[in-house]
Amino acid sequence: MDSSSSAAQSAEFSSPMLAEALESGDPVLVALALRNDRVIVPMLSEGVDDEAQVRVFRRGDADKYMLLLFSSVDTYVAMLPEETDHQVVAYRAEDLLGFLETNRGVLESVWFDVAGPHSMQASPDDIVDALTLV
Repeated sequence: MDSSSSAAQSAEFSSPMLAEALESGDPVLVALALRNDRVIVPMLSEGVDDEAQVRVFRRGDADKYMLLLFSSVDTYVAMLPEETDHQVVAYRAEDLLGFLETNRGVLESVWFDVAGPHSMQASPDDIVDALTLV
């Protein structure tokens, strides 16, 4: 799992495979991209003694959180252009699966490229199923 700030615009912090899958609107292609490539995961900015944490979002007074995933740093920056420090990591399938299995009880949904132009939503269980399908 590699990490970066918004200054890193390299191929290491993008997934053309996921971007193409989202553009197609085909959930099967999205699942294949998640299994075979990387996904960009927002992180909370680290303090001096803090361990990096995945950034999740809450809709209003909702009880659960949304995990927002991105095909590139650029699509994350497009969602929050007013922020100046867009910390991210590139997760592979096993990293994403581990996070979802640990946190699925507090997640209501997973969104991909939520700022568009080709956003998609899935349940955490659907993503776990896609990543563990044999």
